[in-house]
Amino acid sequence: MSRIGKKPVTVPSGVTVTVNNDNVITVKGPKGELKQTVDRDIKVEIKDGQVNFVRPTDQIRHRALHGLYRSITSNLVKGVTEGYVRKLELIGVGFKAVSQGNVLDLSLGYSHNIIFEIPKELKVAAVQEKGQNPTITLEGIDKQLIGQVAAKLRGLRKPEPYKGKGVRYVGEVVRKKAGKAAGK
Repeated sequence: MSRIGKKPVTVPSGVTVTVNNDNVITVKGPKGELKQTVDRDIKVEIKDGQVNFVRPTDQIRHRALHGLYRSITSNLVKGVTEGYVRKLELIGVGFKAVSQGNVLDLSLGYSHNIIFEIPKELKVAAVQEKGQNPTITLEGIDKQLIGQVAAKLRGLRKPEPYKGKGVRYVGEVVRKKAGKAAGK
């Protein structure tokens, strides 16, 4: 058995989890509602405030899906109760970020500014404190969406290994390389 798959997902008070005939899990909580389609082979059982997943066989595919859907459902429950936050920092001379509503205006050292539209499900805030690097904060209830948007923002200017300039997650460690060695 999958160690992750056989652990039940505990549903806190104030959260409702339902499964319809098409194997779509709907999680409603104080912060919103999320849905996830589950593979038809995996059975979802809701009893006594816990969600359990049962796989039909020990095939590799079924074992993989067993733990996957348990983890996704756990993330849905955490999202509608607590929510998720992802922070990115811009490291480089002249790098700036300005947010207006759900639109980010990024200055990342290119010849032009980058206008990046954030999905309406997420909240974005760009903060520039004196003496600190500019910080972009993404908030929302969908962990997958926040991770995808954060990865796209990071991909606009990945941290380079020589000076460390670029967009990186707060707390991310970038391994630096030594530059060219001096002449002999």
